[in-house]
Formats: sequence, structure tokens, C-alpha cells
Amino acid sequence: MTKLFDLGPPITGRRRGDSPKNGSDDFYICPICAQPVDIRDLRQVIWHDKPVHDRLEMDA
Repeated sequence: MTKLFDLGPPITGRRRGDSPKNGSDDFYICPICAQPVDIRDLRQVIWHDKPVHDRLEMDA
């Protein structure tokens, strides 16, 4: 299983548009592996954009 830190240092971004109304606005569920994806971390978004991938093991 691939670990998040194996993908390198965090690649953070800033939200465009309105501020999130709650913390859940920063996440979506990957339709392929059903893992929550933090859209504030580009590494996670790119990983889950691949058509075939395993779940990421999150850093402790």
C-alpha cells in the first residue's frame, strides 16, 4: 500500500470562491476506492484521479 508521505511533501493550495461552510466541504469520496480525499492536498487529488489505484495509507 502506498503511504501519503511516499508521494513527497504536501502540495497545498488555496480555495477559490466562497469559504467552506463546514469542514466536510474540503473532502470528497473517491468513486474508485471509496476513500475520503482532502482537496486541499494536491497529492491526494492527483493520486485519486488515476483510473486504477489503491487506497492511500494516511500518515499517523
